[in-house]
Amino acid sequence: MIATLTHLPQPKATNAELGEHFTDLAPPLNARQAAIESARCLYCYDAPCTRICPSEIDVASFIRNIHDHNVNGAAVGILKQNILGGSCSRVCPTEILCEDACVRNDDAEGQPVKIGLLQRYALDNMTLKDHPFQRAPSTGKTIAVVGAGPAGLSCAHRLAMLGNDVVIYEAQEKSGGLNEYGIAKYKLTNDYAQKEVEFLLGIGGIEVRHGQTLGGNVQLKDLHAQYDAVFLGLGLGASRALGLTGEEAPGLLAAVDYISELRQADDLSKLRVPRRAIVIGAGNTAVDMAVQIQRLGAEEVTLVYRRGFDDMSATHHEQEIAKANQVRMRTWAAPQRVLLDGDGRVCGMRFENTVLDNGKLKGTGITFELPADAVFKAIGQSLDGASLSDPMASTIARDGDKIHVDEFYRTVVPGVYAGGDCVAPGQDLTVQAVQHGKLAAQAIHQDILLKVEAA
Repeated sequence: MIATLTHLPQPKATNAELGEHFTDLAPPLNARQAAIESARCLYCYDAPCTRICPSEIDVASFIRNIHDHNVNGAAVGILKQNILGGSCSRVCPTEILCEDACVRNDDAEGQPVKIGLLQRYALDNMTLKDHPFQRAPSTGKTIAVVGAGPAGLSCAHRLAMLGNDVVIYEAQEKSGGLNEYGIAKYKLTNDYAQKEVEFLLGIGGIEVRHGQTLGGNVQLKDLHAQYDAVFLGLGLGASRALGLTGEEAPGLLAAVDYISELRQADDLSKLRVPRRAIVIGAGNTAVDMAVQIQRLGAEEVTLVYRRGFDDMSATHHEQEIAKANQVRMRTWAAPQRVLLDGDGRVCGMRFENTVLDNGKLKGTGITFELPADAVFKAIGQSLDGASLSDPMASTIARDGDKIHVDEFYRTVVPGVYAGGDCVAPGQDLTVQAVQHGKLAAQAIHQDILLKVEAA
């Protein structure tokens, strides 16, 4: 239980009743629906949906396989490029990627081909007897992967596929990273993240060690000395601060911490739920937080952002989800002060209206207050400085608060690579983290082979 919320009440509904609020956001296609939808695809020769896919899935090919009743072929084609294609089909913002690029996405058609749902259909209905990929002959090399999130898991799988042994060091009790701890419960249901991890590990050659924290009981210099290479898939583990007095008061916390608690809860009725809640932020995490606290029984949830709707990093699709769940959305308002009651607990927040002045955001001096029993900040994550605190790790170059890597995901420390949300290029998408891990694995493998040849 999150200590800062223990003064709040529990939901009035039972666990079973609350569970009904966290079923699939988008129900899967049945066989007939998949057949109809796959028939809409034009199987473009130079398919724009494939060109925009961060993990380079051959979209037209897998949809044609579905149309031809070759579900296993469709699934293997997806997994060849994206071993976490199942979770990506559920959480990937297809509305701004493949489906946005679909040639059917015009006024005459009304909507693009449902690529995300077709991808899910293929992977949910495949009937493979064994793991679809076999390991190459052993290279005799072992690589350390730090972090069992999408980037680390993808890297580990591709390295194992190429004949290397891998040891993953993961701080949490479970593998999966954000898929396990940070995605809205209604997007990844029925313990899907763990099922996908189990499938991925089925290739063999991968050992996962939990409770291993870089900068804590694991040091980069030791991994560098012990293994043939090291991949850092650290993610962004530190929540950014508002920088306001009262930020440590009971009732104010990071949205990702609550989402993690929610996803790991065996009994949703035991969670603490405010009657009135404020969510500060503009990304998908902010929307996930606002919608979930509303579904748990909060009476009034307000999402507040300092700029306008068009500047929100949450897609319009996500914004519509928030509106459909009665989340109030206030824009052009910046947090100014945390309001506390007589017991020092959060009772609201003061905001200042904002405007753009010659392209720069500025306050107007006009303020307003919103009452709340809890405030959840979803203003972004940053790299946890403690993870790169040992002498070797501290020499890794940064781009702002992220790790600097070259085009092959090499850091400035020879033999150390990085990918996923913790590196500078990218949009902090699960599908992009998977691609980083895959490409980094190929680079690590090639670099190791070159060392062997040089020797």
